[in-house]
Amino acid sequence: MKMLVVLLLLLAVSNAVEIDGEDDEKPCDNKLTLEPRPHSVSILEFGAVGDGKTLNTLAFQNAIFYLKSFADKGGAQLYVPPGRWLTGSFNLTSHLTLFLEKDAVILGSQDPSHWEIVEPLPSYGRGIELPGRRYRSLINGYMLHDVVITGDNGTINGQGSVWWDWFSSQSLNYSRPHLVEFVMSKYVVVSNLTFVNAPAYNIHPVYCSNVHVLNISVSAPPDSPHTVGIVPDSSDTVCIEDCIIGMGYDAIALKSGWDEYGIAYGRPTTNVHIRHVTLQSATGSSLALGSEMSGGISNVHVEQVRLHNSISGIQFRTTKGRGGYIKDIIISDVEVENIYMAFGASGQFGSHPDDKYDPNALPVLDHITLQDVVGTNITIAGCFTGIEESPFTSFCLSNISLSLNSASPTTWDCSYVSGSSESVFPEPCSDLNTSYSNPSSAHISLLTGNGKAVVL
Repeated sequence: MKMLVVLLLLLAVSNAVEIDGEDDEKPCDNKLTLEPRPHSVSILEFGAVGDGKTLNTLAFQNAIFYLKSFADKGGAQLYVPPGRWLTGSFNLTSHLTLFLEKDAVILGSQDPSHWEIVEPLPSYGRGIELPGRRYRSLINGYMLHDVVITGDNGTINGQGSVWWDWFSSQSLNYSRPHLVEFVMSKYVVVSNLTFVNAPAYNIHPVYCSNVHVLNISVSAPPDSPHTVGIVPDSSDTVCIEDCIIGMGYDAIALKSGWDEYGIAYGRPTTNVHIRHVTLQSATGSSLALGSEMSGGISNVHVEQVRLHNSISGIQFRTTKGRGGYIKDIIISDVEVENIYMAFGASGQFGSHPDDKYDPNALPVLDHITLQDVVGTNITIAGCFTGIEESPFTSFCLSNISLSLNSASPTTWDCSYVSGSSESVFPEPCSDLNTSYSNPSSAHISLLTGNGKAVVL
């Protein structure tokens, strides 16, 4: 009976993954073609012990090496039963489903020697936190196709407290690892799982296409330093849907490389669809775009989201020397509650990887639409601080009602920004108070799963 339940779950979630969609669909509207894996093994068959103490890195590595032989036979599943499975970092393979049963917990080792040291990402030129190399993430995919990490609400626990202490005391030699990272991979699904206590990021698709993150819960304590939930990075055709995320820093952050390295790599984050999510950030932003955005961020559609108990609700971040752009963004149907600053856009945000950046590489922010927003207990409605040499343009605000608390007499603060508004309360600053232009003028072009473009 147990195996029948597991089989039904596998059929219901995502196994072999292909994405089919009509030309007018956004990434989360595309349907997954679900095909069960014809082969399955349990991690127990490779000597793993789920006592929370035995190191199982070799068991995971051997199991995945074995399952690699089924790639041309319809792929395979690695089944993780209930237990606490301690491991260091390991790599996945194509045409694989990693399935965590209910009460199965993959534990990241707290011994840094169990995490491999790897080269920095080329679009960053160095570790994001420290110059030089970085720790490899706990679960990794490199140049893979058709990979699923899913389960019956199993858990991936990074046991990040030791990493947070090392980061705060500046005792690390390399940048912290993430929980899950896919690099240069296509058709990736992460679903039906709980992620807790990542050392840094939880899910980091970078240089990827067709990524679906569905029905997951992600959390870390409010004082966990710079922990981030989901980070689409120089990736396209991304869906994030039905997720609950509460982090120490950002809940969802879109990125695309850092200064001269991101400009040279030149891969944008584009065609991103986020909907039906609840986001919370203790010290950062519920939803952030940037500040590492030198490859560009465009064609983003966010809808039906709840942002709560955060320093910042929605924030666009950049600075001189970044280059790149953030453009053609539509954010709609938003509920914000207990937020210090509902909206922010800053041209003086973030540091530089080194002194080689070009200060004349000016970023562009253009065609940003915020509409259908209701907020309660907000301190500052918005702060838009652009760049004198490259002002932010075409911010369109429509049908926004924010109930402010009495903590600050300032409702809006604007400089070097232009735009239009309609039905906005409290009334925005004059730079954003010209006659309203329809958000359809943003001409957002969303790529569907078959690569065709649709202009909205």
